[in-house]
Amino acid sequence: MSRRLLVTGSGGFVGGHVVAAVRAAAGVRLRLLVRALPPAADPPPAQGPPLPGGVPVEYVRADLTDPGSLRGVCDGVDAVVHCAAQVGGDPRQLRRVNDLGTAALVEEARRAGVERFVHLSTAAVHGRGPFSGVRPGQAPIAPGSDTSRTRAAAERHVLAAGGTVLRPHLVYGAGDRWVAPGVLTLLRALGGRPQGRLGRQSMIDAASLGDVLLAAALAPAGGAGRAGRVHFVNHPDPVPGEHLLAAVAEAHGLLPESLPGLPADIARARLRDHPLARHHFELLAADHWFTDDTVWTELGCDPGAGFAERFRRHAGPYRGPRPVPDPSAGPAHVALETTTSLRTPSSGP
Repeated sequence: MSRRLLVTGSGGFVGGHVVAAVRAAAGVRLRLLVRALPPAADPPPAQGPPLPGGVPVEYVRADLTDPGSLRGVCDGVDAVVHCAAQVGGDPRQLRRVNDLGTAALVEEARRAGVERFVHLSTAAVHGRGPFSGVRPGQAPIAPGSDTSRTRAAAERHVLAAGGTVLRPHLVYGAGDRWVAPGVLTLLRALGGRPQGRLGRQSMIDAASLGDVLLAAALAPAGGAGRAGRVHFVNHPDPVPGEHLLAAVAEAHGLLPESLPGLPADIARARLRDHPLARHHFELLAADHWFTDDTVWTELGCDPGAGFAERFRRHAGPYRGPRPVPDPSAGPAHVALETTTSLRTPSSGP
């Protein structure tokens, strides 16, 4: 028997990878919540052409900032994967989308009798750190930006309703506009490479994150995703910051021997007038290592190859110019899209 899955944020970074994961899954029907129907979708009922692999797609038009528009979007749905969020911008709009919008969607899911609600959040709700080997429940919620504060509020609504919250730290891969582009901005502003060890960073490939979100939505009762669970979802092996810098430098042709080493004090002095680059430097300078093996064991997912191997697969796309969000937003894992298209990123091996 097929299961029907409602995905929000399917036109964003991680949401697109959830859709790609569904393409490889059997017995899943997709309903995509969008603010504007794509041209390929017919008038109501908004049935789009199936995804490659024959996955049926249904569109429902709604807006998280308009609770009335959400009425009925969860009817007949078995699980919700909520990836839509606003990152940066007007604090009032952030609250309307991330906080109140999530509350309204949770309430609609409850009214419709949805079995499982999975919410994509961020480890940024814990603030800047350092964090070394932190497990769920061991660090306080201490967001440092309006984006993170409203996303922490969204978590509370989900957990109060018995939903599942997944918190990645740094997400990279096809569609990344924050991690690698930000490190590139840092390297170019420095004109060199910081000397010595940097902090260990929890990271996950976006395709793997999409797989985990789908697995949590489809998991049987009693496993990962049971009432009120929070999981960090990152590859088990943290990535030393200097390895991340070296990988980005190599992807962009900035060979290690061409980048002189810079003591930390000189690096900070060079970044005094570069707030975006300085933000990334301070992020990488400290440990942000969150650990949670249960998300892999309970869901039966394989974290796969580590950062060094996976990042090389994305080197080509990363060489193109990409905008980088405002640093005050924190790591940008998802964005609230204006439209959703049928184009989905490759889920990778």
